Amino acid sequence: MAEKTEDDLLFQEIDEELRQDQFHKLWRKYGKFAMAGTVAAILGVAGFQGWRAYDISSRNAEGERFAAAQDLVQKNQWQPAEKAFADIAANGKAAYPFLARFQKARLLARQGKNAAAGQAYKALADDGSLDPVYRDLAVILGSLQELNNKSADFQGMENRLKPLLAETNPWRFSAGEITGLLAMRSGDKDRARKTFKGLNQDRKSPQGVRARAQEMLSIIGK
Repeated sequence: MAEKTEDDLLFQEIDEELRQDQFHKLWRKYGKFAMAGTVAAILGVAGFQGWRAYDISSRNAEGERFAAAQDLVQKNQWQPAEKAFADIAANGKAAYPFLARFQKARLLARQGKNAAAGQAYKALADDGSLDPVYRDLAVILGSLQELNNKSADFQGMENRLKPLLAETNPWRFSAGEITGLLAMRSGDKDRARKTFKGLNQDRKSPQGVRARAQEMLSIIGK
């Protein structure tokens, strides 16, 4: 079994950080379509059931493609999995193309291809067609990869992370954690200590973030 990376851990914390925020965001965006579908079903619009059956069948097929690609990852068949995700990203339907792009970037990271993974995440972060919450997620995951690159533009990373520190941003805790790590890399222990102390004491911080912040404070010392 492959060792979990930092972005694996972050994916495990997505539900904790985003559950309520994302539910309301999705409802605001798609709720009207769900209501329209309900009304159409009640009124018995001609052809609606046929379209719905086709739509469900299409989504099931896409889901099976995606699951097959993930199965290849579980079997450590890196190259076939990478190709499968690339194919879905190129010609998939619904949300599967952008999900495949995230999975491909994640797969590159798991193989230790940090530079390629960073570029893949950057492409997602710069894609204006994506919802901002996912573009911000790409900034977070891409930054984790760049931390391992000695030639990375750390000041540029910090500039990209700064907007994510806003109180209303669902990724603020992860952005704060990476900002603290950047402060450590630059030798600014005082700023790093302040950042990790804030994360550790914030009751809204996810448990994993608080625990890692406490570990970093133990390393930094008083």
